Amino acid sequence: MIKKLLKYFVLAILIIPEIAFCGENPASKAVGIFISAGVGPRLPIGHFANSTDLGYGLNIEGSYTDTDFLPFFIFARLGYEQFPGSQDFYQQTDYSNYSTMIVPASIGIRYYFSPLAENVVLFIPVIEGSVSYTYFQVLNEFKLNAGRTNFKNELWKVGGTIGAGLSMFLLEIMAYYTYYDSNQYISFNLSVRLPLFINL
Repeated sequence: MIKKLLKYFVLAILIIPEIAFCGENPASKAVGIFISAGVGPRLPIGHFANSTDLGYGLNIEGSYTDTDFLPFFIFARLGYEQFPGSQDFYQQTDYSNYSTMIVPASIGIRYYFSPLAENVVLFIPVIEGSVSYTYFQVLNEFKLNAGRTNFKNELWKVGGTIGAGLSMFLLEIMAYYTYYDSNQYISFNLSVRLPLFINL
């Protein structure tokens, strides 16, 4: 399942620049392709928070822009997120272990506003939105005296994410709201971005 998502992610990274170049000479405009990695906490909300506790996540991302798109960037992102069960949930149920693994493959667009400060470091407000095709694996393990069989649920969901934050371009701090049916959470991410290719 994860190999399938990885294939989609690599395909998106390859296709995005090709779509952008379609019908134009790439040498006629400035182009930037970047890769980034991020990590941070994941806070379940709503119904999802009834059974799960604070989790964590990490992701890798490829993004593209050129002089026709700026200040917009388009990106493809692959993530891994883990949510443990909450202690209250264990005390109130027959569960001994309940965890949710989420592997989202996302494609989206990001917009950079004018910098807030341009002294020593640029502070640039940024917003973004994306859609995700996501693999979920839910581990269900029960107490020995519960008389129930352990099992895993595996399913796919389509969802969406909106985010806002501050960028110093090579370093970004972002907050996100992610929605899936029965699974909503807020994320905070610290990301480092590096250029893969720049043509000025």
